[in-house]
Amino acid sequence: MKELNLEKLKYPIGKFIAPENYSKEYLAEKIAAIESLPEKLANETIHLTDEQLDTPYRPDGWTVRQVIHHCAESHMHCYIRLKWTLTENNPVIKPYDEVLWSEINDNLTMPIQPTLDLLKGLHFRLGYIMRNLSESDLEKTFIHPADNSENKLKKIIGMYAWHGNHHLTHITTLKNYKDWK
Repeated sequence: MKELNLEKLKYPIGKFIAPENYSKEYLAEKIAAIESLPEKLANETIHLTDEQLDTPYRPDGWTVRQVIHHCAESHMHCYIRLKWTLTENNPVIKPYDEVLWSEINDNLTMPIQPTLDLLKGLHFRLGYIMRNLSESDLEKTFIHPADNSENKLKKIIGMYAWHGNHHLTHITTLKNYKDWK
């Protein structure tokens, strides 16, 4: 491979930075990004061969197939965390080991179409719920036990929009590097 900047390959759009102000425009833009991710992922990946899907996006990184399945798993956690936060007072969420999950057989070998279908419905639901959050809902929090951090719903809207674009860019960067059409 050409000269590689490993940090740039890991974080091609940079790390997530929470804004100081969560304006209506910011939230609407991030929700739109969440809603559009499934179509963008499908457009970039549905035509790829199994060999291409099984290509890591960086040295020691996940394959394109694993990235797609990871997006669904991570964003299902987002959905559950959102629902817990709307129905419980500052719940402690359950974390998961995304690396171990990525090594389970379904992430390594399963076709991507069922996951792309899942993402389409999941992101419709995420967008629907997020667009209908009240000002007080946006301030509701959950606790992540890894660092005991308190996370507001308005923050996770930005985080998951970033997360989807982060992984989409992993795929598009690899495709550009490999000159895949």
